[in-house]
Amino acid sequence: MIDYPAPAGPAHGYLSVPEGDGPWPGVVVVQDILGMTTDIKRISDRFAANGYLTLTPALYQRGPKVGCVVSTIRSLVTGKGAAVNDLIAARDHLAGDEHCTGKVGVVGFCMGGGFTLLLAPRGIFDAAAPNYGVKPGDLSALRSSCPMVASYGAKDRTLPGAAAKVEAVLTEGGVPHDVKEYPDVGHSFMNDWGFPSPMPVLERVVGFNYSEPEAEDAWGRILAFFTEHLAR
Repeated sequence: MIDYPAPAGPAHGYLSVPEGDGPWPGVVVVQDILGMTTDIKRISDRFAANGYLTLTPALYQRGPKVGCVVSTIRSLVTGKGAAVNDLIAARDHLAGDEHCTGKVGVVGFCMGGGFTLLLAPRGIFDAAAPNYGVKPGDLSALRSSCPMVASYGAKDRTLPGAAAKVEAVLTEGGVPHDVKEYPDVGHSFMNDWGFPSPMPVLERVVGFNYSEPEAEDAWGRILAFFTEHLAR
């Protein structure tokens, strides 16, 4: 864990550094609703293992967790606030690191996918990978998005039709993109929390579960897309 400067004071984050001397492109990983889990650290480490200087902000860091969850969700809905500022500050911290090439992508899962969709059109990231994410309100800003690779599950009852909507707006804007909806999985299919699941009820009712074949396919697409738009 490291501290990095942010508007509301020092922010905490999990930094994963590739082997070797660099410089490397950067990636900001945005957590899901559960926070700084072992799973999200695993994801960060995997990006580093593939040659990306990776920083995952701990969004539930400014006070009691319940209040932080509420304020983080509010930040997603309004598009401003400490969570958004901490994510932008993480991007700036990576871009300014002497071990970074200056190109930085953003990746998010569930709630983090929503933040990824929110930040992708702001002109600060070079590529984005929202995974089963939804941006509250109008998606039209995505016409000005950075290049995007997005993944959804067709059995995700929380986001019906989201993949088609995102792809349509990106196409309208002429944004380079790769959007894929996997027919046999639901929400969170890339998140491997281990057993027992922290959300067994949601697994049954909403279809929250990990599925290795689809997860690995999505990983392959993300890494190929990031190689094209970040690593070259």
